[in-house]
Formats: sequence, structure tokens, C-alpha cells
Amino acid sequence: MARPRQHAPEALHAQVMAACDAWLQENPVHTLSLRALAREVGCAPSTLLKLYGSFTNLLQHVNVETLARLRGVIEPLTSQATPEERLRALARAYWQFAQRDAYRWQLLFDYPLAQEGELDQRQSDMIEALFLRVETTLKEYQPALGDLEARRLGRTLWGSVHGLVLLGLNERLGYWQGQQLEVGELLDQLLDTILAGLRARSGAT
Repeated sequence: MARPRQHAPEALHAQVMAACDAWLQENPVHTLSLRALAREVGCAPSTLLKLYGSFTNLLQHVNVETLARLRGVIEPLTSQATPEERLRALARAYWQFAQRDAYRWQLLFDYPLAQEGELDQRQSDMIEALFLRVETTLKEYQPALGDLEARRLGRTLWGSVHGLVLLGLNERLGYWQGQQLEVGELLDQLLDTILAGLRARSGAT
């Protein structure tokens, strides 16, 4: 039996991430295993365990890459002219990202995020940056929002966006007159409602 090839840690990590990416383009994560990954990159499963500590930790590195990809999609949207346009663009981009990389996106929520160490910090920083982008845009739209209000509303809004995206991917949004309800239209309605409420607050003050 041939001996597994020897890999430098950085090179092996890059190969593992590339193998995970190729797998998740076509298959959900529950069909992936440490043994299958080791076979793909030409090493022993024990080599991957030595590098990552566990299969779960390996998948957390995939999650970090996914969050970085999501950030790369979202960051250019700051060029949108108005706060309303930016919020709508953020919601649409999140939906499109989940459609395009459905299995990667699902992995973010199928496994708990890292709980400690560098991975935890990197994941937390990326997630917080997304929330902060939503919060600051809401405050720009309605300057009367306090910091705590904006924080709560940002998470309420994004939780609602996430729920619609999840239901849309699973085709669980239902039908109207024989036609499936469209996620994009529901995202627009959600934002119409929230932004109308913020405008009404301006009128009340």
C-alpha cells in the first residue's frame, strides 16, 4: 500500500479547503466525512486530525471562508447611494449568496460556531461586522434611533431576512393562486414595512 503524501500544514490546509469547496458545490455537508476528505487530498485521516484537532474544527475553518466570501459580496454595496438602497441591496445579496452557495451557507447553521480561540474571534468579528453594517445604515435612515434600538432592530431585521431565505431555499414559503411566493418580493415587503415604520416615527416627532 502506498504511503500518504507528505504535506506542509499551509499547503495541506489549502488543499483541504479546496476539496471542501468542491464537495459543497454539489453535496450537503452531512455527506462529507474526514475519511473522504483525506482520500481527496491524499493523506491519512489522522493527519487531518493532527492539523485541525477534530472534524468539527475543520468545518469551522470552512465557515470562516464562507463568512469571508459573504463579506466580499456585501462590502461593495456601500457604494449604493441611499440607506434604503443599501438595505435592499444587502437583503438581496444575502438571498443570492445563499442560492449560489446553498450548501456552504447551510453549513454555517448546521454546526455550532466555534466557542473559543482564534476561530471564535474571527467568526465573531465577521458576524458582528455584518450586523454593524445593518445597524449603521438603519441609523443613517432614521437618525433618531438610539444605539440599543438600532442594535435590536438590526438583529430583528436580519433575523427576518434570514428566515425568509431559509424558507425560500427549502421551498416552504407557500403559494398564492398556484404560484410559489418569491423570496425577493417578500424581502421587499419586509423592508417596506420596517422603513415605513421608521418614517412614521419621524412624522410623530
